[in-house]
Amino acid sequence: MEEALVLQEDTAGVVRLTLNRPRALNALNSELLGELDAVLAALEARGDLRAVLITGAGDKAFVAGADIAEMRDKTPDQARRFAVNALATLKRLERLPVPVVALVNGYCLGGGCELALACDWAVAGDNAVFGQPEVGLGVIPGFGGTQRLPRRVGPAMALDLITTGRRIDAAEALRIGLVNRVVPREELETLVDELTGQLGANGPQAVRAAKQAVHDGMNQPLDSALALETSLFALGFAGTEQHEGMSAFVEKRPARFGDAG
Repeated sequence: MEEALVLQEDTAGVVRLTLNRPRALNALNSELLGELDAVLAALEARGDLRAVLITGAGDKAFVAGADIAEMRDKTPDQARRFAVNALATLKRLERLPVPVVALVNGYCLGGGCELALACDWAVAGDNAVFGQPEVGLGVIPGFGGTQRLPRRVGPAMALDLITTGRRIDAAEALRIGLVNRVVPREELETLVDELTGQLGANGPQAVRAAKQAVHDGMNQPLDSALALETSLFALGFAGTEQHEGMSAFVEKRPARFGDAG
């Protein structure tokens, strides 16, 4: 039996996904994207999901890009279907109700950078390399790069990267806001453990509400977004999670959100 293209590890609802095509530097082909889509669909249905961490197998690449060998001979209609399917998968990732964090361990180019952009935020090893080099192949980014990258780093910087196709290191990615943190490559696993503990320790419904408030509020005028925040804040008092969290604070003990509804 062939090994899965998407490996899963579950630590109390914090799920780590590893894209598993290391010989191809985890390049995104139709098979890998299809398997990732199925995995994400299953995660959508989980009420106990706390967070998703996504990375690439091996020590060379997060995702080096879309699979050029697969794309080379596509017709325009075939290319459109390929992009539409990929966009649907990345949208499914983006719309997960819990935090989604990219763990970038090496090359993060083209479709790989677009995958990272579909995550809520990213951390990178100091060996990471980012870029949108598609113009060097005679095309433009097709998995959301022309839209998500300017929303992350601003239109001028996005056009700099997209129209030159240049690569940037982890330090520059941090400076422009493409990633949130950079750590030595050998410390990335330690950071994974830290994130797993942090994301798994907080009130799960509060974390989901926080993500909803940020994502939905960004597309609304400020007054409407503030009203959304107020509604979600008040809703937090409807269950037992808020009472457990505040009681734990007053009683100077760790909160036990697994016992709260």
